[in-house]
Amino acid sequence: MSVKNVVSSAVLASAMVTALASMAGAGPLTKAEGEAAAAAHKEKCFGVALKGQNDCAAGPGTTCQGTSTIDFQGNAWKFVQGGTCTSIVLPNGKHGSLKAT
Repeated sequence: MSVKNVVSSAVLASAMVTALASMAGAGPLTKAEGEAAAAAHKEKCFGVALKGQNDCAAGPGTTCQGTSTIDFQGNAWKFVQGGTCTSIVLPNGKHGSLKAT
């Protein structure tokens, strides 16, 4: 095996380990977490999470908690106090939404 192939294999292996480790850290919202949020009168509010701070899956290109790729991503949600979502004003002039945008 050439040196180039060995280096390429090592880089690929390292990338796979990093990807798997990041997926392990970004687990799904547990049933207990969802129930606790509901008990605290929280609601899912789309478009208000900062990059990497969403509470669960944010559509294509993301897997779960903490995987939103941009600030205020329309399909990423965060729990907020019930009844406040649509009154949250974002820097772009839009508001939080109860549905993915």
